[in-house]
Parts: sequence; structure tokens; C-alpha cells
Amino acid sequence: MRAARLLMRAAHDSGRLPAGSGADISVDKRLPMGGGLGGGSSNAATVLVVLNHLWGCGLSVDELAALGLTLGADVPVFVRGHAAFAEGVGEILSPAEPAEKWYLVAHPGVSIPTPVIFKDPDLPRDTPIRSIETLLNCEFSNDCEDIARKRFREVDEALSWLLEYAPSRLTGTGACVFAEFDTESAARQVLELAPEWLHGFVARGMNVSRCSRPFWRN
Repeated sequence: MRAARLLMRAAHDSGRLPAGSGADISVDKRLPMGGGLGGGSSNAATVLVVLNHLWGCGLSVDELAALGLTLGADVPVFVRGHAAFAEGVGEILSPAEPAEKWYLVAHPGVSIPTPVIFKDPDLPRDTPIRSIETLLNCEFSNDCEDIARKRFREVDEALSWLLEYAPSRLTGTGACVFAEFDTESAARQVLELAPEWLHGFVARGMNVSRCSRPFWRN
């Protein structure tokens, strides 16, 4: 609702809100809360993009991304709908084309509020800045992972189990973890072996969001 009201106010203030604009919005929540998967940010971006289209407001992708930034640091990347290298607080985006691998995403049954990780005194504050070229051609690391594993036993156990089968990492600040595979069948084979306490799903990475394609054809 915040995203809808924000768009309505911005379009109204700029004289681009058609009379009678409105919408009924419902959410079928499937991603776990506090999982680090950007579910809430993706929902907000979808509302901005779709209502801008349905209402005929005519705001550009740059304008919508700027609005999205006021809702959350990772909303702009979902507004643009393209894999990207993010700098700043998430508003400086450079399109990227990583390999579209298959992933087993697992939830260890715990929710991690982002501030808990960011406020931890052991979180590194001096990690060197790396270019997108460096990141795409070297082993990835996540400064938040050690903190999450230290503070949340469930995350540590989930990662320890996944690492037996494939390269695995924490999603952002967590709590979800994911393992990378070359094929869907390989990912599903490991999912079938998951212990009862670890719930997950298999998904394929996509560099361009299916939601964005009808709206940002350029």
C-alpha cells in the first residue's frame, strides 16, 4: 500500500494522475519473512511499475526507481528488472549478465532482521571496493555470512549441510542460504536429500525479469 500511495501522490503532484485511478491489491506471500530474498522490495517495485502502466501515469523507469529508493535500498533494481551491480545504497546500478544458473534456495527456519547484522561490531567496515569485472571473475564472498553463522545456529547448520553438495552462500543478510548448480535436475536431487528441518525450493536465475518485459521494452 505504501508503494501505491507513493505513486499516486507523485503522479498527482506532477499532474499525471488520471481521475478515478484506484486498485484492489492483494499479496500471495510465498517467500519467507526475513529471508533476505527481497520479497517485500520486489512487491513494492511491482506495484509501482504495474500501477504506473495501468493508470497511464507515464512516469519513466528512472522516476519510478527514484520513488522506489524511498521505500527501500533494493527496490530500484526490481523496478528496472535487470540483473545489476549495485553501488551506493543500491541506487547506482550497472547492468550485469551473470550465468543463469540453477539454485537450491533453503530457509533454515529463522528470521534475521537486517539491523541485527549491520549493527554487529564484528561486521567488517573496511572491505575493499571491487569492480563488477572482478566480482564476476573471482570467488564471491559475503561479509554478512560469518556474522549470520555466528549469531544464528540454524544458518550455520544449513550452510554446513549445503556446502557438502555445491558452492553455497548466504542471501544478503540472510536468513536464506542457496547453492548453485548447472542443471535443474542436480539441484532437485540435492533438495530431495534435505533434512526435515530444512525447507527449500529450486529456481533458475534470470537476468531480465518476466514482469518487466511488457513495460520496459526499450
